[in-house]
Amino acid sequence: MLSLRTVIARSAAELDTIAPLWNELLRHQEHTIFQRFSWNRLAAEMFCDRMTPHVVCLESDSGAAIIPAVIAHSTGHVQFLGEALFDYRDVLHAGDGAILRLAWQRLGECARPLRVVSLHESAAKHRWTGLPLVPFARAPQVERSAIDEEAFRLAHSRLGRQMRRLQRRGVALRRFTGANSDVLRRLYDCKRMDFAADTANLFVDRRRCEFMVAAAALEHTRCDIFTLEDADARLIAGLVTFRDRDVRRFYTIYFHPAWARYSPGVALLYEVTAQSLGQGLSCDYLTGEYPYKLRLANSSRLLYKVELSAPQMAGIAGAAMDSSAA
Repeated sequence: MLSLRTVIARSAAELDTIAPLWNELLRHQEHTIFQRFSWNRLAAEMFCDRMTPHVVCLESDSGAAIIPAVIAHSTGHVQFLGEALFDYRDVLHAGDGAILRLAWQRLGECARPLRVVSLHESAAKHRWTGLPLVPFARAPQVERSAIDEEAFRLAHSRLGRQMRRLQRRGVALRRFTGANSDVLRRLYDCKRMDFAADTANLFVDRRRCEFMVAAAALEHTRCDIFTLEDADARLIAGLVTFRDRDVRRFYTIYFHPAWARYSPGVALLYEVTAQSLGQGLSCDYLTGEYPYKLRLANSSRLLYKVELSAPQMAGIAGAAMDSSAA
């Protein structure tokens, strides 16, 4: 019989009690910025009126597991922390695989439908075995191992000319860190207002904009904000990125509609990708096979989703009770 320490964290404050274990587990598994405790704690706090945390944490002498779950108020579904803003989802686990199975069984006691979208293929392979994985989308990448800055610029010389064309019109490239909250807030305000009619624009929601401003401030120098601005400091295009070890993750791109004929957003994406390759970084364009991403990418990663009905979740919990009664 396993001797277990069990915590179900139902608020941001309760998450603080498992922060040391959370950070320790991240040391033992491949992960992305979206698994960092700081991001998840911030999401639990800022979206508490939309989603109630139900984070399952189990620990024993043989291992530990954390499932960063929430219950969405609007649908009653079990989802993961991060609202709609985290691209890659995952559980945290080290040691005995039975601990992770028991954590899923504790989550199953909610007997609510589960929907987790955008599992990175490496996470799916190592920590989601036994659950029904369904292909969801692909994430285009530019792998530094396959191309360097010079070869990339040669392959996309037309976009290099586009950048020079913008510069001749007085447009300048500027760079900021996540500490420049005023710059980031302006970028998201422009994206919210200029593309308010776009149903795919997550940042019509002001709360999501404020979350990203706060997350960027947490990351500080690991967040790089690139802008193209005209001579009057008006924003022509903007790009929000995060450095995640040897990868730059391209999170948000914006361009001013009046400049659309010059493709300033794609030109900025090209220029920052080239500079990143020169710094020895691979580039991750995150979820979605959009033409402007595929135009530059040299590879992609398959992403998965997991959906379980309420009876299936209850069945996971029931398996634990059947096992203990045997």
